[in-house]
Amino acid sequence: MGFPKFWVRSATTEVQSSDINPSNSDVSVIHDGDLAYTVEKASNGSKPSYQEAAGAPVESKSPLGYNVGWLTVVFLNVNQMIGTGIFSTPGTILNSTGSVGLALIYWTIGFLFAIAGFCVYLELASYFPNRSGADVVYLEQEYPRPKHFFPITFAVYSVLLSFSSSNAIVLARYLYRSAGSTPTDWQLKGVAVAAYTVACLCVVFHNRYSLWLMNILGSVKIITLIFISITGLVVLGGHVPHIPDPGLNFRNAFEGTTNNGNDLAIALVNVVFTYTGFTNAFNLVNEIKNPIPTLRRNGFLSVLIVSLLYMFCNIAYLASVPKKEFAESKEIAAAVFFVSVFGEGRAEQALSVLVLLSAFANLLAVLIGQSRVIREIGRQGVLPYTEFWVSTKPFGTPLGPYFLKWLMTFIMIVAPPAGDAFQFIVSLQSYPQGIFQLALAVGVYLVRRQHKRLGQAAADFKTWDIVLIIYILLNIYLIATPWIPPEGGPYAGDVSFWYATYCVVGIAIIITCAIYYVFWMYLLPRWGGYKIRPEILSVDDKDVITHRLAKVPLGELERWDEDHDEAGRPRRVPVVDSSKPSEGDITHVQELKVV
Repeated sequence: MGFPKFWVRSATTEVQSSDINPSNSDVSVIHDGDLAYTVEKASNGSKPSYQEAAGAPVESKSPLGYNVGWLTVVFLNVNQMIGTGIFSTPGTILNSTGSVGLALIYWTIGFLFAIAGFCVYLELASYFPNRSGADVVYLEQEYPRPKHFFPITFAVYSVLLSFSSSNAIVLARYLYRSAGSTPTDWQLKGVAVAAYTVACLCVVFHNRYSLWLMNILGSVKIITLIFISITGLVVLGGHVPHIPDPGLNFRNAFEGTTNNGNDLAIALVNVVFTYTGFTNAFNLVNEIKNPIPTLRRNGFLSVLIVSLLYMFCNIAYLASVPKKEFAESKEIAAAVFFVSVFGEGRAEQALSVLVLLSAFANLLAVLIGQSRVIREIGRQGVLPYTEFWVSTKPFGTPLGPYFLKWLMTFIMIVAPPAGDAFQFIVSLQSYPQGIFQLALAVGVYLVRRQHKRLGQAAADFKTWDIVLIIYILLNIYLIATPWIPPEGGPYAGDVSFWYATYCVVGIAIIITCAIYYVFWMYLLPRWGGYKIRPEILSVDDKDVITHRLAKVPLGELERWDEDHDEAGRPRRVPVVDSSKPSEGDITHVQELKVV
């Protein structure tokens, strides 16, 4: 079938090219064996970047504007990390670990995981500081061969699992709780759909105002957690008479620690889940002026703020609520705390409103970040109807990706019945993501090696090797531990069927993506008598630059390759190879100009 030997590296030449975007300067093309790297610069103040030509082209000027300042960087991360998890999961984590001491250690591990992950993403952003989309870009550039394999695989995964149904349903549940009523299943689903629709409308009509709204709601969220933290310190000081011994849970802190592997795995997964979102600002890198210094300062700040608030809130909960009652609280941990300190009534209702606002801010942050991910997938050319995914008309926002998010969330709210099916779908979302995260972390070494081969200067930020190794090992742990059977047997998990079904299905989805790739990239072209070639398009009156993967008949292939460079830009004159360097050497030869 003619599979390429993508592990082979041969001679390298450099080609000077001119981008079709008139606002961009000449684009240099460096060949390293069968790989071709373009050198491009954007208008966000970042340095020129070297990226493999098969990837989506750099947009020299962001069509989404430059509305992401330092405060928005903080709240993009904070709002995705702090959804409803800190209000619900602390009780579940205590129940899984069995002791207060181990639960607090796990929360500390979660902080270290987030810091390590943030360092990994910051290094990758330093290599590619002029493209939004984070995971999309980094996987594409880490694994450029087989050509388009990771873009297609990640695209299918992202499209199929691009829903936020669980967050929308939690929001609806807290809305009913604040009103003091109990909904039916369909009432709950109806409110969840309405809430998510409102969130989508908020981000569709104006990019800058949606970011402002997210920042305002994020401020309310932080004030809420600060209030809980201060209340906990007041309780610990002995100033709440009806809680006579606030230090009880902290004595013999490791009493009751479990040794069950599945329980410990669930606890760590839940802790890591509460930190999910520390990468959200990286999805908007090309909308940030001077992105690397801005992300380095304020991204770290967002993780630090969240980790401190998480720890203080846990201490507040444990100082105010008996251990047994708190461990059994499940999704209403914060409600149990408020009732214990303030009693039943208005305080509990006020908490429900605050959690509701927190959940809504989380929906906005996820929508904004994921819309850039899906748009960047569209810019790779691996989705049909390229213009639909990449266009920012008529409101200056990525309307196509927002519509996909709304549609998939609507289906996943309405279609699955409550109970096992819903829990299965939520779990299914996480497992393939863990596999991609592991591939992304390992790929840092591949990017470092390639940039060293190209003779490029060190990145503006480099992760310590020990931090990168720890992040890789933690991701391996998170992938492996869901296979550990629960204490009660293989059918004693969160669902009534086999506990690891979602792991098997998640792997099956990735395998299916790989099979689809082989058919789409090799078998169908072989049977149809054509080859896949990237082509650069201008959309929205040349404001948007994107790739489209074209089917070129074999009879026209030679002419196409003469008329286009590796990135899909049309040439002005044919290539003339002016040197024959030896195998494995990297040289730079001036060859042509393209338009």
